[in-house]
Amino acid sequence: MNVGFFQFSPQFGEIQRNLETIIEAIDSFQGDLLVFPELALSGYQFLSQEEARELSEEVPSGAVCQKIEQAIRGRELYVVVGLAEREQDSVYNSAVLIGPKGYIGTYRKTHLFFEETLWFTPGNTGFHVWDIGLAKIGLLVCFDWFYPEAARTLALKGADILCHPSNLVLPHCPDAMVTRCLENHVFAITANRVGIEDRGPQDALSFIGLSEIVAPNGKIFHRASRKEPELFSTDIDVSQARDKRINPYNDLLKDRRAEWYT
Repeated sequence: MNVGFFQFSPQFGEIQRNLETIIEAIDSFQGDLLVFPELALSGYQFLSQEEARELSEEVPSGAVCQKIEQAIRGRELYVVVGLAEREQDSVYNSAVLIGPKGYIGTYRKTHLFFEETLWFTPGNTGFHVWDIGLAKIGLLVCFDWFYPEAARTLALKGADILCHPSNLVLPHCPDAMVTRCLENHVFAITANRVGIEDRGPQDALSFIGLSEIVAPNGKIFHRASRKEPELFSTDIDVSQARDKRINPYNDLLKDRRAEWYT
């Protein structure tokens, strides 16, 4: 299958402008699976819970989800995009999976980072794997990469590909995702953003770019620049993620001794 990411710089609060950029990327993409950054519609640096709520929407009934559904409908394409999700009194940092027939599912970020803890409710979906036919995919959002249990849980549930919308400011994740792929023998698509957000009294945030696609053997198919927008895709062989043998004597998952891990 052909998979890709779109690295760009969402403009804070300009949901319509960001949505138009996302739909342009969808229209240009010729592959099977495309991943966008975390909070790709709203931007990242909120100043209050009220602001986060104002820039969120219900899923899947919100206007953004419906317009992305319309952009995809009729194509054999699956899209993962990060957005602020509103449900009753809670706002979640979420990623949605949308396919040829419309909305498929939502993942709510489990491990909130820094001031996200002030604006968002910790995710309550757990880690789910969706079978889209060509592959089984699991979703992580940004700081989830810091917790090996997150990627391992998805691998144990059968994920071939980890889709990883991100707004990375720490420098470690691109190299750490190589380890996540090696230790779980899965593919990973990290879609980060670029640019700077400098709002109100908070320190400016500089996003590191470096979106990437990594293979189960740790090979980096491609790593984007630190500053430039980029739409990238590559062909992958999903069967590589389903063979967990390291050598004739060791199977990565079957050799786990979970009784000793607590």
